[in-house]
Amino acid sequence: MPHNNGSQALDRQECLRLLAKVPVGRIVYTRQALPAVLPVNFSLDPSLGLSPDTDSCVLLRTSADSDLARSVDGVVVAFEADEFDADAESGWSVVVTGRAAVVTDPAEHERLLQTGPRSWVTAQDAVFVRISCEMVTGRRIGQATDLR
Repeated sequence: MPHNNGSQALDRQECLRLLAKVPVGRIVYTRQALPAVLPVNFSLDPSLGLSPDTDSCVLLRTSADSDLARSVDGVVVAFEADEFDADAESGWSVVVTGRAAVVTDPAEHERLLQTGPRSWVTAQDAVFVRISCEMVTGRRIGQATDLR
């Protein structure tokens, strides 16, 4: 539905479709009692919705001893990804809010080594962080037909 400011709310399925198109987003979490934002590469894992309302999960790969892994395990975080065309003044943004968890099951870890995201940063002791898609919201601005 269009709004007065030229933005349009996106439904859940469109948000997930758009998220699957881009390789980088930002995780928003709490570090030392302050908000922190970290750009990360990611992928979606549609095979592991954690409840009937969560049909996808955001997956990150990081070092087991990273500040990120320690800070987000078991807590609610936000994850945002977007795509914009500054010349056309159009684009979209999607925000996922949900509980993050470090994957500890050995069989699941092995599966994700084959199918999950590849870290852009070398990590000897890689772990996967799963963010459940409990709340998914998105907006499109302008005539973003080329960004669909």
